[in-house]
Amino acid sequence: MSDETRAGRDSTGLAHDSACDGGVHDGRRDRDGRPTVAPALASALARELVRRVEEEHRAMTQAHRTPTPAARRRVDRCREDNAEALRTIVRRHAWPTAELIGAPASTAALMILLHAPDLDFQLACRDLIAQATADGRCPAPHHAYIADHCAVELGEPQFYGTRVDPATMRPYPVRRPGTLDERRRDVGLAPLDVQMRTLRLGG
Repeated sequence: MSDETRAGRDSTGLAHDSACDGGVHDGRRDRDGRPTVAPALASALARELVRRVEEEHRAMTQAHRTPTPAARRRVDRCREDNAEALRTIVRRHAWPTAELIGAPASTAALMILLHAPDLDFQLACRDLIAQATADGRCPAPHHAYIADHCAVELGEPQFYGTRVDPATMRPYPVRRPGTLDERRRDVGLAPLDVQMRTLRLGG
């Protein structure tokens, strides 16, 4: 890779936009004061996030087919690279919400975040996603998934039962299980037994 290429691209794989350097967005804000980006940049960010998730999926598929240490290292390296790319995007543009880059790409960002090997980063993004969800800029299930993920990683009961122990194929402990399905319904998730049935069927 040439020095010019190295200087012109960062860990997102995108060419630098000088208007973004040194800030969390490109200076654009909507009428409510929330960060926004130019359409061309939003499209580029969306493509990059989706590409990275597809790349990780290919690495994971290969690791399942050929479970070697080298294949596992490729998955780990892919997740580390993806997390660093997402960290750069968040630093420059705040959380990449569905409003900002579209629902599929925002979901891809969430998938990268859930696999990121950095709990502090996940916790920081959890709070950004919570605010974006409250403002209607992110789907409510996005917050449910990252909230549960962080709770489990912190050794706390989860809220919505989205994290399942792969060893037992049962959800990790849930707070107030008697009202779990009510909470799930409030954020647009199916009842827990539907989720578990889908998992058992390999969906």
